[in-house]
Formats: sequence, C-alpha cells, structure tokens
Amino acid sequence: MPRSHRRRPERQDDSFERLLNGFKRTETRRGVEWTVQPVSAAQAQKTYSCPGCTHDVTPGVAHVVVWRADGILGDAADLAARRHWHTACWRIG
Repeated sequence: MPRSHRRRPERQDDSFERLLNGFKRTETRRGVEWTVQPVSAAQAQKTYSCPGCTHDVTPGVAHVVVWRADGILGDAADLAARRHWHTACWRIG
C-alpha cells in the first residue's frame, strides 16, 4: 500500500489564539486595579456564577475572567480569587 505524502495540518500556536480572542488588560475601577482576561466562546468549557447578576455563565458563552491586579496578599491569592463575569455585567458593574 503506498504511503500518503500529504502533510498533516499543524496545530495553531497559542499566541495566535490569544490574538484572535483578545489580550488580558488592566482596568481601574473605583480606585482598584483589575486584570481582565477575555474568554472566547470556544474556550468557555465550564459553568460559573457571574458575581454581577448571579446567573450562570454557561459553557459556550464568551465572557471575561477578572482578578485584582494590586492585591496585597500576592499574585497567587489574587489568581485564586478570580471570578468569571458576563462581559456586559463587567462593563456595567
């Protein structure tokens, strides 16, 4: 049986995926700095409770992950306290 000489498609670089979905950014709200990371619908795989409206952020729904950028307990504690918000809830919150 002859071998196939077709190339397999290469996996996309993670940085390209980030470019398509947006980069994390820092926002200031009421004197507090927050890190905001967009999550695309394709990346959203779990259910979370939005602190803005208390409704679920369901799998397949684009949203943002938010954590303090200037926390006094350190980066690890800030990341552990991150929350998933509906994008609209974060904008009006």
